[in-house]
Amino acid sequence: MSDATLHNATQNPDDFAVSISDSIESFIVAVTEVAKGDEPDSAVPFLLLEISQLLLTGGRLGAHEDIVPDERYEPDSGPEPDADELREQFARLLDPVDVYSEVFDPYVPRSEPVACRISDDLADIVTDLRHGLAHYRAGRVSEALWWWQFSYLTNWGPTASASLRALQSLVAHVRLDQPLDALDGLDTDSGAGGDEERLAEEAGKVMAAEIAGPLGLDRA
Repeated sequence: MSDATLHNATQNPDDFAVSISDSIESFIVAVTEVAKGDEPDSAVPFLLLEISQLLLTGGRLGAHEDIVPDERYEPDSGPEPDADELREQFARLLDPVDVYSEVFDPYVPRSEPVACRISDDLADIVTDLRHGLAHYRAGRVSEALWWWQFSYLTNWGPTASASLRALQSLVAHVRLDQPLDALDGLDTDSGAGGDEERLAEEAGKVMAAEIAGPLGLDRA
């Protein structure tokens, strides 16, 4: 079914809902497995693929007309699963490259880079997706779709996009045999938020080869 015709009343909305929920559940299962660290050599390439696929799902939600839930107020979906363990697992797994710099809004003039963590991003994304999945599993399909669309536009979409750029940049540095600026001195709690000179001062130079092996990015 073409996304361009999703607003058509003759289309079955359940087809769209099932497709979206399947994609989201698949992402949650996949990244939870990666976080266990059983296959660290494939972690970064696998995350690159999974986030890319998730953003396709997000794009479908973003391109869809506004989804209106059946109920005026959001029903209680129950206790939220704790994502701290997932966050900590990814922090250990991605330790050499977890921190990256990101411009929060490219349309804000003279925006300064801020420090982010891929591990934080993944935990936040999964938290948003699980919230909608709880509604979906409880039979509140319109509520789930509304939440996934709203949170895509406000939180998990920008967060996933930022993480994808970081992972793609990492892969590119390694595959192209280019030195990588390590943000070892930059912390998400430091409020560095400076310009390129500030980031350069806080970042040490490391060779991509030092992280290629452990993260599954060895060049052929």
